[in-house]
Amino acid sequence: MGQGRPENAALAGLPAQYIIRQVADFKSGARRGALRAGYGPTDLMVQVATHVSATDLATAAEYFAAQRMTERTHVVETARVPKMHVVGWIYAADEGGGAQEPIGGRLLEMTPDPELHEHRSDGLRYVAYAPTGSAQRGKSLAHSSATACVACHGEGLQGVGLIPPLAGRSPTYILRQLLAFKTGARAGTTAEPMKAVVANLQLNNMIDVAAYAASLQP
Repeated sequence: MGQGRPENAALAGLPAQYIIRQVADFKSGARRGALRAGYGPTDLMVQVATHVSATDLATAAEYFAAQRMTERTHVVETARVPKMHVVGWIYAADEGGGAQEPIGGRLLEMTPDPELHEHRSDGLRYVAYAPTGSAQRGKSLAHSSATACVACHGEGLQGVGLIPPLAGRSPTYILRQLLAFKTGARAGTTAEPMKAVVANLQLNNMIDVAAYAASLQP
């Protein structure tokens, strides 16, 4: 439980107080989706945050904090990807699965089985396609003095205290959060340390960091 899917967050293993803080940010408007046009899963989370009681939130946060996160996404570095279409906030390969196209500067996360995805199968593993060399470039960025992901999120990006773990999380989720920090869609006190980190990151840098973090064991 709480393993999440690419379009939303994995809650399993997050510190309870971190979960409570994020729900408070959704409620106050300090945390919004990175897309100005709106993003369904985030909009739904805002509705939940607006109506949940403090008691229910605390109970849920403790429950999810006690769960163990498992690996759900396999990162594949490639120059070409299957042609895809959107299925419920994620990609799926076009029928036949033979046609391909250049990946370009994209990060694409897809379900190998749209039906299992729609039925929210706990055992389903996703595939994330990233440009060749992304993970190694991301590792260099994560350990550099300018971005220093490991300085706060710990060696191996396993999280430190109330700072959440990044290892093994959906790379497209991580990418959306980096974009949200950069655009100011994620604000508030907990977002302050990230502002300087993302200030000089370009989209391709964010893709590299996301691919690296997702390639690590949770």
